Amino acid sequence: MASRPLGTGFYNGKIEAPRLYRTALGGAEAQARQEAPDSQKSLISAWDFGRDITGTRISDISANQAHGHVLNVPTRGMKGHNWTGEVLDWKAAPHQYGAIHFHDDDIHDCGWQTDFSLTVPKDWKSGIYAARLQSGEDRDYIPFVVLPPRGEATADVLFLMPSASYMAYANEHSASHGGGFMQSFSNGLSGLSAQDLLLNERPDLGYSLYDVHSDGSGVAYSSRLRPILNIRPGVTNAWVGPAGTFPWQFNADLPLLDFMNHHGIACDVATDEDLHREGLGLLSRYQVVMTGSHPEYYSKPMLDGLQAYTERGGRLMYLGGNGFYWRVAYHADLPGVLELRRGEDGIRDWVAEGGEYYHSFDGSYGGMWERQGRPIHALAGVGMAGQGFDSSTYYRRTPDSHDPRAAFIFEGIEDELIGDFGTVGGGAAGIEVDRCDFSKGSPPNTLVLASSEGLSDTYYPGPEEIDNASPLIDGSQNPNLRADLTFMETSGGGAVFSTGSIAWMGSLTWNGFDNNVAQIMRNVLKRFRDTEPF
Repeated sequence: MASRPLGTGFYNGKIEAPRLYRTALGGAEAQARQEAPDSQKSLISAWDFGRDITGTRISDISANQAHGHVLNVPTRGMKGHNWTGEVLDWKAAPHQYGAIHFHDDDIHDCGWQTDFSLTVPKDWKSGIYAARLQSGEDRDYIPFVVLPPRGEATADVLFLMPSASYMAYANEHSASHGGGFMQSFSNGLSGLSAQDLLLNERPDLGYSLYDVHSDGSGVAYSSRLRPILNIRPGVTNAWVGPAGTFPWQFNADLPLLDFMNHHGIACDVATDEDLHREGLGLLSRYQVVMTGSHPEYYSKPMLDGLQAYTERGGRLMYLGGNGFYWRVAYHADLPGVLELRRGEDGIRDWVAEGGEYYHSFDGSYGGMWERQGRPIHALAGVGMAGQGFDSSTYYRRTPDSHDPRAAFIFEGIEDELIGDFGTVGGGAAGIEVDRCDFSKGSPPNTLVLASSEGLSDTYYPGPEEIDNASPLIDGSQNPNLRADLTFMETSGGGAVFSTGSIAWMGSLTWNGFDNNVAQIMRNVLKRFRDTEPF
């Protein structure tokens, strides 16, 4: 078996306008020839990185046309030496964005050879499966999704798996590289798993969008074409909860499928990539669409599709917190590659340099959707209020919960406290929480059914919520930092139910699915599956 060539001598830093000549040049001569590269007979190639920024091609503007391609998605759309600061969008002045930032730990596709393959049997239902790998007593599980037949639906309910958010957190190193800062989030020690320790030893497996490269610059791209060690059954982020005890992302979403299976409710599964590619065409096949616990990262086609679905009578169950927060872009030519530019606001583990806020994949402005005229409050009735990672709490019902419009939600429930139990911090309200805010776009017909109480003083709002510093901003003193359970009808005869909390799903399985959180879910699903318009 022929071995593949291996690269060595990796480089960290920005490179701009490289030229290759047949003879060695002195500094002054090289500078002179830089001004008119096409007129020099000794010129072999002159690459202009300010062209074809959205792709992988690098263009040779010399007569020899020695074009090339970049590998492992180094960061493009980067400021050049001639950036004036007057233009912030690389599309408006590509000649000022002629640099590529290369990193020794960039990774796109590991390119491994195939060890085994599976032809999915036709009788397999749509859902989440896993390939079991075993060596002696050691086991690993690689999850994958089986979609319904192309263009079809095999159920009236769709679980929209937040794979873009999974990719954003893929191979996160925050607990090991963030030091005591990350431990302060959970108000306890981090608990490093075997996967965390392996990631520490293997930077070639790539980083998450929460990490920085070895040269300190932020990681703007994430690919699923590599081993992703923290998207595995039973594995959670080391800093989420004391010693990493709370399920997170993929594992935090699995209780929803347990709930559906327990009650015999058929459910198709699709991913964010499917939504990005198909938009409304995918969602329109379903009566009900359910999100995961933390659908934080959304591209424009994804958000447009979900908004059109609710406006045309679809029923959305937003079952998490801090959703639809960051704008991201998918690469047009490289499936499975995601880009994020952490712009001027929001909760950021790193910040893009000024002038580098625009995505290189599609030219769109990066950052928060709320800062781009698309507040999620208008879509879901709630929006991000804050976060804390040490414990969760409960909701207390409000007068709105007794409104006749909400009677179906609380059928069979007499409790005033909702979700004062659960596997995520001991309650259904917590981790990252959303509130109803009419000043930010929550529709006026939104009912606030219940609100959280007792969030700890390790909960804090995001930077977008803080106009000025105050000692009264933490969760124990700030009335705006809360989780709201909401319901609203839409103009097209549809409806939206939102939990405002990442921790909600962790309460579904409590006491063998016999609890008020699970009862609310059953009630909402029953009415949402009913074709009678709201």
